[in-house]
Amino acid sequence: MKFLEALANVFRIPDLRKRVLFTLAMLAVYRLGGHLPIPGVDAKRFEDFIQANQGTVFGFFDLFSGGTFRRLTIFALGIMPYITSSIILQLLTVVVPTLEKLQKEGELGRRKITQWTRYLTIILAIVQSFGISSLLQSSQQGFVTTPGIGFILMTILTLTAGSAFIMWLGEQITERGIGNGMSLIIFTGIVVNLPSAIVEIVQKVQTGDWPLIQVAIIIVMMIAVVGFIVLVERGERRIPVQYAKRVIGRKMLGGQSTHMPLKVNAGGVIPVIFASSLLAFPLTALQIDFVKNSPVLSGMLTAISGASPLYYLLYTLLIIFFCFFYVSIIFNPNEAADNMRKYGGFVPGIRPGKNTADYMNKILTRITVVGGLYLSVLSLLPQIMIQGIKLQRLPGIGNWIDATFPRWLLDGLGVTFFFGGTSLLIVVGVAMDTINQIEAQLIMRHYEGFTPRAGRIRGRRSSV
Repeated sequence: MKFLEALANVFRIPDLRKRVLFTLAMLAVYRLGGHLPIPGVDAKRFEDFIQANQGTVFGFFDLFSGGTFRRLTIFALGIMPYITSSIILQLLTVVVPTLEKLQKEGELGRRKITQWTRYLTIILAIVQSFGISSLLQSSQQGFVTTPGIGFILMTILTLTAGSAFIMWLGEQITERGIGNGMSLIIFTGIVVNLPSAIVEIVQKVQTGDWPLIQVAIIIVMMIAVVGFIVLVERGERRIPVQYAKRVIGRKMLGGQSTHMPLKVNAGGVIPVIFASSLLAFPLTALQIDFVKNSPVLSGMLTAISGASPLYYLLYTLLIIFFCFFYVSIIFNPNEAADNMRKYGGFVPGIRPGKNTADYMNKILTRITVVGGLYLSVLSLLPQIMIQGIKLQRLPGIGNWIDATFPRWLLDGLGVTFFFGGTSLLIVVGVAMDTINQIEAQLIMRHYEGFTPRAGRIRGRRSSV
């Protein structure tokens, strides 16, 4: 009842109602553009090709485009050029002093970085659209109905304009809607597949392919995974901080106790994106005739693709590596310790300065490992359910494993775990952030939020 009452309050407030309706209208425009195909392409044949190569880079792009890439619509590039340019500029702030200085200049500096992000997005969209049009035209699958230079130029113009329009939609939702525009666009592209997933489950039950007990187990697992994601995404390690009393003029300031929160999953879904994109290249390279016809190259790439143990190991190590890499960019223990010391703060029992930085770095290392393992388990769970773990590929003991271990572990359950891995993490994280935004608006206008007893819901606050 509290949730329904809070939801009714959203539409009682004129300003908040306008923001919600504006957001829904912009998302409807995005979905409409996702059904307008680019000219000169056999979209049906390309969609069949993407469905047969879900584990490659093509499937990775299709995930973040909300299915528009497989249909080759004007929004086929999706939000990926903007995400890539944002990540690139965020990484460059560490090595380029000019960007680091702009980042510290407040609102004016952030606007300048946002402007450069837009320019880089257009450049990346042009490069990607040129690559897509060239691959489509040179493919032996017969995707292009009217090949030529006109097709390449038209595809570049169409896809670049579509990517720029999506970027504008996301910014409009952020400024005039309920916020998190880019994340909501990705969220919409994933959630829109929910009705078809439900229909597919019902059809499998009706035909007898899936017994009811199997469907019940899948639903229970999905609910458990969602609860696990919410628990970890809200998890944080609080470092106690004490500020000493200071006398300024006739006033005594400070003396209060507070804490510094360190999130368990500070990197959000970005480490999974990096790891997935890197490991998607071996399967993509296997589509090239030169690689496919080479026994050495094809054998090496096959060993680190699919459901092989080496693939799972590399995937886990890459996620943990990128967790540390991204956390080192967004949080500097030495800088945090120096700022704390400047304002008279200290961690009880720890000397200020280097000792405080080492203490924070030790805690950050531990929770980053936990966050990396959490992302690895969450991302690998759907693949294990579908394909299993091909332990029989291990040299020496493969035959013994194949004859001894249960088939459901080696070959998987053949169950499609809808919204698993990266998709489920994005959906739950964006939903938490959106509820947080709306609840902040309600509390600011003296209304009760969605969770009045438990307090406000804290979202991921990470860029997607």
